[in-house]
Amino acid sequence: MRNDLLIVEDLLLLLLDDETGTPAAAGTLPYTLGGAVLAELALLGRVETGDPSALNGPRIIAVGDGPLPDPVLQAAYDRIAEKTQRVQPLLLAIGGDLWKTLTDRLIERGLIRREKKRVLGLFPMTRLPAADTRHEAALRDEIRAVLVEDKTPDPRTAAVTALLSASGALPALRPTLAWSAKVYKRAKEIENGNWGAEAVNAAVVRTAAAIAVSTAVVAVTVTTTTT
Repeated sequence: MRNDLLIVEDLLLLLLDDETGTPAAAGTLPYTLGGAVLAELALLGRVETGDPSALNGPRIIAVGDGPLPDPVLQAAYDRIAEKTQRVQPLLLAIGGDLWKTLTDRLIERGLIRREKKRVLGLFPMTRLPAADTRHEAALRDEIRAVLVEDKTPDPRTAAVTALLSASGALPALRPTLAWSAKVYKRAKEIENGNWGAEAVNAAVVRTAAAIAVSTAVVAVTVTTTTT
């Protein structure tokens, strides 16, 4: 698999329909994308969580020094460093403007393409179909191994799986998983932070998992209040 993509880019690739480029779980997409950026910052040891029981979720605290390896991560970190915030408003603040940035980056990497056409010859429409599905297929295989075969995930795969589950988009993955009570339970375990990643820094993983859990809570809240 490619290792030059962010967790949030992997997540968006999986959410985009390969034929149309329409994202699954579109109603909560900004929160899910924001959660993916925060989870990656956590895995890099650059954010911590505090006061988890408070309204609007835990506070996200910037820690560490030095530049980050990607401008998307750096922009999010700078926002947190400027003002400590609760996770719920921070998810939207970070993820709300990411759609164009991320789709442009995926186009530049040759993973999706932009098609512009007119419906009925009148109405302009833009589609973002897949261009190269090899990386996405490898991601799906990893997630399937974790959920169906009980493979212990690495932290990145755990984060992507947790956020997919949190967004409600796992059943929309193509090709579909062999959905069952066992798979559903396994997905919820990972969503709730049971990543089984003893080989890496436990505190870092706990922070990333806490962010995934908070993202799930926000996604459920947003879905409930808009239906």
